[in-house]
This record gives sequence, C-alpha cells and structure tokens, in this order.
Amino acid sequence: MLSTQLTVNGKSHTLKADTRTKLFNVLREHLQLTGSKKGCDHGQCGACTVLVEGRRINACLTLVAMHDSQAFTTIEGLARGDVLHQLQASFLQHDGFQCGYCTPGLICSAAGMLSEVRLGVPSHATVDISGMSKADALTDEEIRERMSLGRGFGAARRSNH
Repeated sequence: MLSTQLTVNGKSHTLKADTRTKLFNVLREHLQLTGSKKGCDHGQCGACTVLVEGRRINACLTLVAMHDSQAFTTIEGLARGDVLHQLQASFLQHDGFQCGYCTPGLICSAAGMLSEVRLGVPSHATVDISGMSKADALTDEEIRERMSLGRGFGAARRSNH
C-alpha cells in the first residue's frame, strides 16, 4: 500500500492505495466523484478526462501513484459553488449533450484545450503560433484538431509538442 497526497477540486486528500490503483477508481470509489465515466477503459473515448495541474489526462490510464502531491480538477470542480463554469453553462445553453454520458469528459477536455491555447501550445492545425494566446481566435479546424488530441487516439501526436 502506498500513501498518496492529492488535491482534488481544491480539497486535500491523503489515501492509501495499491500501487496499481488507477486514478479513475480513486475518484469514483474513494472520493465519490462520479462525474468521470468509464467508457472504453483504453483511453480512446475521453469519457474519463480530468485535469491534472491544468493538463487533460485520461483517468482510466493513469495510476494514482504517478501523481502524488498534484492537483486535480474533475467536472465537479469546474463550477464555483452554484455558478457553472462557462463551458458547463454553454453545453446547457446549446444542448451539447448527445446522450450525456461523455459530456463531463468533453467539458474537461475543452477546459484543458483552452488552457493549452492560453499557454501557446500549438497543434497540427496551428498556422501561426505567435497568435495562439487568445482562445477566442480559434478556428473551427483548430478546435476540432485540439479536441481530437484530448482523446486517447491523439496521445501519440500530443506528446510530440
């Protein structure tokens, strides 16, 4: 058993877990944060996407032991009390749910994508990285490419940046 310190949605947690325990299981089973969903369990669908230190990751693929002393944000932590995060409010306003199962992962992925843009991280669709500091200047092509990178099938390409 490994003792691990995590900050999840602004709250500190110390837990003992087997070194093989996935972050996904800690979030859902130990912390009762059930917004992240298990879809494919292979990192391809993005339903389990959460943010670690502002970067998006697939919680089904990462071991909690790899993230000792790091800060996580789940879908439950994006809102501030009763005030929804702008992305959550936009999904509601524009009925962007499909069946709704993967919506928490999509919203977390979009939040991570916008953070990457603010940091100036380019994508394969980026024409000019000098102008990447403003998220409101994103083209449809850029958004499609960046959102595809937030899912498992883009992981190899994402690691090249």
